[in-house]
Amino acid sequence: MRAEASILHLDLDAFFAAVEQRDKPSLRGKPVIIGGVSGRGVVSTASYEARKFGVHSAMPTHEARRLCPNAAFLHGRFGAYRIASRQVMEVLAQVSPQMEPMSLDEAYVDLAASGRTDFSLESLRKLGEDLRQQVREATNGLTASVGIGSSKFMAKLASEEAKPDGLVIVPPGTEADRISPLSVRAIPGVGPATAERLLRLGIHTVAELRQATDNELRRELGPNTAAWLTALAYAQDDRGISSSREVKSISMEDTFAVDYTHVSELEPITARDAVWVAKRLRKSGLFARTITLKLKLADFTIHTRSRTLLGAVDSDETITAVALSLLDEQKHLVPRGIRLLGVGVSGFTTEAQEALFEISAARSDLSRVESSIPDRHSWHGYGPGDDVIHDTYGPGWVWGSGLGQVTVRFETANTPPGPIRTFPIDDPDLHPNPIQIADEASGPGWLEE
Repeated sequence: MRAEASILHLDLDAFFAAVEQRDKPSLRGKPVIIGGVSGRGVVSTASYEARKFGVHSAMPTHEARRLCPNAAFLHGRFGAYRIASRQVMEVLAQVSPQMEPMSLDEAYVDLAASGRTDFSLESLRKLGEDLRQQVREATNGLTASVGIGSSKFMAKLASEEAKPDGLVIVPPGTEADRISPLSVRAIPGVGPATAERLLRLGIHTVAELRQATDNELRRELGPNTAAWLTALAYAQDDRGISSSREVKSISMEDTFAVDYTHVSELEPITARDAVWVAKRLRKSGLFARTITLKLKLADFTIHTRSRTLLGAVDSDETITAVALSLLDEQKHLVPRGIRLLGVGVSGFTTEAQEALFEISAARSDLSRVESSIPDRHSWHGYGPGDDVIHDTYGPGWVWGSGLGQVTVRFETANTPPGPIRTFPIDDPDLHPNPIQIADEASGPGWLEE
C-alpha cells in the first residue's frame, strides 16, 4: 500500500453510447443501446437514459428491446471508438509517463511517476477536475469519471463511486473502513462463481469475509485465491502500473440472426474474418503462431479447434487457409446449426518465422472461396448507426434498413438534428463513409485481451 493517494483511474462514461450521442445530435438525451441488434445479440453498452429502464451490458438484446422498446439500437462504430480512445490516452500520457490502458475506455495512471510531490486532497482534486475538462475538450464533449487512491483497487472503486461524470478521492488511511460494508463483488476478481462459493460460507460483505477462517477460504477457493481475497479484504493491494499490457489474443466473432447448417455458407465468413484478423495483427506489429476457430452451436455448446504452426505468420493467405482447414475439421458439427463463428490468433512474437507445415489442401480450399469473400458492407449491408455519405445530401448515418431500402438521417456532431430520407439500398449516390472504411482494420467485433 502506498502512503499517498497516487494512483488515478479514469473511466469514460457509457463510452460507446456517449460517442454515438455526441456524433448524432438527434440521439442526445435519449436511450441508446450498442451491441448486437438482432434478437440473438448482446448489449455492449447502454446510455444512462437506457439504464433507467433496467438495460445493462451483457443483457440479451431481445430483453433490452422488451425493457426499452423506444431506444436506438445500433451495432456500433469501432473505428470512431478507437479514435476517441486514442484522444483520451494522449491526454493521460501528459499526466504521467506511467500509464496503463485497461481497455478502450479506462486506464490507470501512476501520479508518483510524474515527479509529483503534492498529494494533498486539494491538489489532487484540482488535478482530477482539470483532467476531466481536458478529456471533454479533446473528445468534443465526452465525460469521464475519475477515482484517486493509494492502490489500483481503491482508485477503481472510487471511479465507480464517481459515476457518472464525477471525481472521488479516497484519503490514505480510510481504505479498510470504506470497503467494510461493501459486497464481496466489489473486490477485483470476485465474479459470480466465486461469489456463489462465498455465499455458501455465509459471506456477503467484505466485513464478513474478514471474519472467515483461513481454512474455510482455502477449502472453498483454493490457497491462492484465499490469500488474494484475504489481502484485498483489508484493502492491501500492491499491484503496480504497467505501461505496456501484453496482447494475448486478437479475434473476431460473428453472431448470426439464423443458424447456418451448410459449410458453404460459413466458408466466406471464415475467410473474411481471417483476413480482418490478419490486418489487425499486422497493425499491431505482431506475428502469430496459433490460429483458432470457434463455433457456437444452436444448443449454445461451444467447440474450438486450434493449430499451432512451427513458425509465426501475419499473412492473409496463411491465416485464412488454416482457418478454413479448421472449419473443415469441424464440418460434422455444422448440420446441427451454427449460431456464432469466430477466428482468432495468439502465441505472438515480434519476428516472422518460416511456417514449416503443409497447407496445400487448405490453400486449395482458399482458392475455392476467394471469389466469394465479402467485405463488410457487401455482406452486412447498411447496419443501424453506420456512417454514410450521399452525393447530394452529404454525410449522415443509417437510421434503419430492410426490404431493399435504407433510411438515413443527415446530421453530424456539429449540426442540429437533421432530416430523414429513404433510398433504394443500391442507390448509386449513397456510399459508406470513407472515414469509417479507412479504419476498418479495427472493425467491429475485435476482441483483445
